[in-house]
Amino acid sequence: MKKIIIIGLTLISFQTVFSQTFTRKDSLQGGLRAERTCFDVLRYDLNIKINIEEKSIVGYNEISFKVVSDTKKIQVDLFDNMRVDSIVFNSKKLEYKREFNAVFINFPTNLNSGTEEKIRFYYSGKPIIAKHAPWDGGFVFTKDKLRKPWIGVTCQGTGASLWYPCKDSQSDEPDNGATIKVAVPNGLMNVSNGRLMGSENLKNGYTRWDWEVKNPINTYDITVNIADYAHLHDNLEDLDLDYYVLKENEVKAKTHFLQAKLMLTCFQSKFGAYPFKEDGYKLVETPYLGMEHQSAVAYGNKYTNGYLGSDLSETGIGLLFDYITIHESGHEWFGNSITAKDIADMWIHEGFTMYTEVVYLECQFGAEIAQKYMNGMKQNVSNDKPIIGPFGVNKEGSGDMYYKGALLLNTLRHVIHNDDLWWKILLDYSNTFRHKIIDTATVVNFFNTESGSDLTTIFNQYLRHATIPELLIRINKNKLEYRWTVTESNFNMPVDIKVNGKQIRIQPTLEWSNSSINIKSLDEVEVLTNDFYVNINKE
Repeated sequence: MKKIIIIGLTLISFQTVFSQTFTRKDSLQGGLRAERTCFDVLRYDLNIKINIEEKSIVGYNEISFKVVSDTKKIQVDLFDNMRVDSIVFNSKKLEYKREFNAVFINFPTNLNSGTEEKIRFYYSGKPIIAKHAPWDGGFVFTKDKLRKPWIGVTCQGTGASLWYPCKDSQSDEPDNGATIKVAVPNGLMNVSNGRLMGSENLKNGYTRWDWEVKNPINTYDITVNIADYAHLHDNLEDLDLDYYVLKENEVKAKTHFLQAKLMLTCFQSKFGAYPFKEDGYKLVETPYLGMEHQSAVAYGNKYTNGYLGSDLSETGIGLLFDYITIHESGHEWFGNSITAKDIADMWIHEGFTMYTEVVYLECQFGAEIAQKYMNGMKQNVSNDKPIIGPFGVNKEGSGDMYYKGALLLNTLRHVIHNDDLWWKILLDYSNTFRHKIIDTATVVNFFNTESGSDLTTIFNQYLRHATIPELLIRINKNKLEYRWTVTESNFNMPVDIKVNGKQIRIQPTLEWSNSSINIKSLDEVEVLTNDFYVNINKE
């Protein structure tokens, strides 16, 4: 398990914010019962065969773990449409009970705290098929232009246990990495996370491809990619770059993926060294748009800039880079290295990663272009519900975690009003929580400490409430007056304005504030909404 750093969680009662009713199945998947917290996963050793014609899996996952508290029962997860063939411990089969997607495993004697144990979980079955990957979880079975099989899997949010048994919670990752051994029909290759250790012809029509991950890894990041791949290799100093692409796209990939080196150079300068150097960096062509699979980033953007050739910001700037290459690789720092303990806090992944797109643009084209792109994203924000979701039930908050999460960071940058300090905070944040599992309160505490300012109410307004701050301004006796309208009590945020072209920082409160600023018309006042994501109401 990665080291979990939790400063303390301030939760909104989700019953008052989310009308959805949650079930025991949700709690079993998203919660941290004693049967989960009693053990810490040390390693996964996955060994499976994928039958493409049957769309089935058979094999086992050997789960090594450390006992954290005395127990005779643990929870491992496997979707209930998959069969449990047997669970072996010390050469003996264990008894177990299934409840929805949870498998409660009983041991014959007590497992003592501090001991290291190992079970081998044999299973088989037909995993669910994704209908709209990567937005729903499951396998994708399709074919390339030469009619050769092309297979991938996505499971973020849905759960990795849809295709292999694991402790399916972001709160725990295998400390010592994993091996992923996947047998596929001869003539095809499987590409998984980490480094290729070798392949073996099993003399039964299948070849097994063996991969090893040295670093901790999210369960949803563990992946398989099956195709008749071409392999391209490059280096960025001492970092290995490997690209696995359909043979029909080999020529295009050689040119198009040069963008990855620009991205890695930028991100390493801003966020620190690539977090998984031991495992290398890969882009793997997939039959779906993309996913941040650690050290094996899924790529399906058809070798075009933008998002499938479109610009999400509608500024034209989104066509200056390949959205999937940049965004999904940004997750290597934010999501894969730094991981949210509960998916309710997924803005820690998505908000920061969308901001990496802005950082990339600033590296390549300058701050003005980056800011224009960032502000173009406002049109995609719904402000429909809080970004932070309900905890313990495997439920994310609003999709605003992407755009609004990035706009929050852009706002904080201008609140701090010191770019040298801002870049230092981002770099230190990335390095401090490298390979760690955190929550929102940890992020807030870090930014408060490093900035020297209490930013708590700003984080709360943007993350825990649906609406954004509204700045009310009016004229009273030729003087400018202003105040905030917000739902966060004690909200405290400065904002920059221009009066007749002169930039001024004001500090509104929840009450009308008098100022010494002389104006005759509100047309003389410009609120810098490109720097601060707020609404304006001129009374």
